[in-house]
Amino acid sequence: MNEPRYPAPSQSLGNNTPPAVRDLNGLLDALRASAAQRDRDGGHAAQEKQWIADAGLLTLAVPREYGGLGARWPEIYDTIRKIAQVDSALAHLLGFTSLQVVSVNVWGNPEQRARYLGGTVEGRWWWGNAVNPLDTRLVASATVDGGYLLNGEKGFCSGTRGSTMMTVSALDPLTGKSVFAAVPTTREGITVREDWNPIGQRQTDSGSVAFAQVRVEAEEVLQKTDTPFVSLRTLISQQILTNLFVGIAQGALEEARHYVTRHGKAWINSGLEKATDDPYLIQRFGEMRIQAVSAEALATRAAYALEDAWQQGPSLSAETRAHVALATSEAKIVAHRAALDVSEKLFDACGARATHAPLALDRFWRNARVHTLHDPLDYRLRDVGRYALNGTLPEVSLYT
Repeated sequence: MNEPRYPAPSQSLGNNTPPAVRDLNGLLDALRASAAQRDRDGGHAAQEKQWIADAGLLTLAVPREYGGLGARWPEIYDTIRKIAQVDSALAHLLGFTSLQVVSVNVWGNPEQRARYLGGTVEGRWWWGNAVNPLDTRLVASATVDGGYLLNGEKGFCSGTRGSTMMTVSALDPLTGKSVFAAVPTTREGITVREDWNPIGQRQTDSGSVAFAQVRVEAEEVLQKTDTPFVSLRTLISQQILTNLFVGIAQGALEEARHYVTRHGKAWINSGLEKATDDPYLIQRFGEMRIQAVSAEALATRAAYALEDAWQQGPSLSAETRAHVALATSEAKIVAHRAALDVSEKLFDACGARATHAPLALDRFWRNARVHTLHDPLDYRLRDVGRYALNGTLPEVSLYT
């Protein structure tokens, strides 16, 4: 059959992106300026996503041989973390596009990698995610030519709205196994629903997706294998979330500092003229910073462990992979706590006036609360505790 054609990004705004936004620092300033209003509005951030694309960030995880930036994992996560400081929803979108790029890289054959990774660079594709492993409602029926027909739906499909491509997982009822594929989001039979309405992370385009007799060609089917190297994809995903948490904690701390230094008032019984001289407030900021920098340090440590493992490629051992999983869990536990604690302490530091709704300072806590529910903290603590007590390394699972 003819080679599938994939459209250009539907949210392209042409040359409307200001030159100042086409580098990371300018992008951060622009995202920060509209973050509170966009949090209130929800919906789809088409313009801001275009800015991210124009800054060249969609190809961070694409290897250089396909025209991408080929950045190392510590660099990728540092970028995600910086964006999360000002807008964790859009940082999530960038992180999950990078994750789908990795999915193609580790599950695809040479022709698929050339097609999809090269297409991501040339078309500046955003990728959506319909791989939610806990949602088995999507069924894949095999066809005689090696393809499939997809029927059903998937929930929590981050990044699907406004995407060009998506990765999909579906259950083959005849084999009982999952089928993975890369398909255009606009393919006939796919309906991306605008039903994402959470208390936080409101612009992650994470609604549900319905599939009705959706054709998957044989050359679009990805072959997922079970090797230590391929299973690094799970840890890449978990470290994306970890760095979102770190960025939220850092962003909340910076917003608190910004507010107190400009609007803070000394407590009436303190005997002080300036809030910034209050020893109790200084101590509070010290505690907040300790949490944020501890989370960042462990996240960076885990990112370097991942990078070392990634560079080993198919020769990666199960034991080395397990140590990366341990470092990932350790970092995620501390970052989880830091995001929630610092975003709550923000209000203790800033006071009652900081609850003025238009400021939307509660968005840090709401974003953290939504994201930290992705998997239970207790089971990560169990894995770390088993290693600390008995030397037992974590086993490979959907989340470790």
